[in-house]
Amino acid sequence: MMISIVIPVFNEEENIQPLIEELVAVAAHTPISEIIYIDDASTDKTASILKEMQKTVPALRVVRHPIRAGQSAAFMSGVRAAGNSVVVLMDGDRQNDPQDIIQLYEEYQQSSKSYPKVMVVGRRHKRQDTMMRKLSSRWANGIRSWFLKDHISDTGCSLKLIRREDYLRLPYFNHMHRFLPALLIRDHVHVVEVDVSHRARVAGKSKYGFWNRVWVGIVDLIGVKWLLNRGLPKGFTTQEQL
Repeated sequence: MMISIVIPVFNEEENIQPLIEELVAVAAHTPISEIIYIDDASTDKTASILKEMQKTVPALRVVRHPIRAGQSAAFMSGVRAAGNSVVVLMDGDRQNDPQDIIQLYEEYQQSSKSYPKVMVVGRRHKRQDTMMRKLSSRWANGIRSWFLKDHISDTGCSLKLIRREDYLRLPYFNHMHRFLPALLIRDHVHVVEVDVSHRARVAGKSKYGFWNRVWVGIVDLIGVKWLLNRGLPKGFTTQEQL
C-alpha cells in the first residue's frame, strides 16, 4: 500500500518549500510515493516555487487550476490525480504537522484489520488559533455533530487519511470537504479520530473568516442532511438475474 499526499494551496509562497522538506523527511519512514500540490490559481510565486522544487523532489507533482475553484474542488482534483490507493489530505499553511501522518497511517493499518473501509481523521490538540476562531470552531463542530449525528469532534481539521476509491464515490459539491466524515459514514466507512498537533500559522494569511464559515455552513448542513437521509441501506448490493 502506497500513499499520496494531497495539498491544495492558494497564495502560500512562503510555506511551500518548508512543508515539502518536512514531507520528504516523513516519507523516509512511511510509504509515501507522491506529494500532489493543487495550485488553486495562485497570484503570488506559488506556481514558480513549485515548478523549481520539482527539479529536486521527484515525488512532487503539481496540478494547477486555471481559475480559483475553492478547497473542495482542489481536494477533488488532487485525489483524482493520485496514483495510489490511499490518500492523505492536508492544508498547505503548515499548521498541520507532517509527522502526524505516521500515526494516521498506523491507526489505519490497525483499524483495517477489523473494518473493510476506514477513514482516519485528525483531532487538533492544543489549537494555535485566536480565541474567536477556537470558539467559533467549537460552536460549529457542536452544531454539526448534533445535526448530522456523525459524532466527530473536529471535522475542521484537514489532516485526514482515506481510501481513494471511497473518496471518489462521494457526491461532489462545493464545501464538501467540511463534511467528509458524515458523508463517508453514510457509505458505511468506519471513521476514527486521533489527536494531532496544531501549529501556529507563521506565514501567509487564512483564506476563511468567521461569517463566511457560518452562513455557508448553515446552508450546507441542510443539504448534507438531505443527502444522509437518502443513503443506501448497509449491505446493499445488486445481482444480475440469470
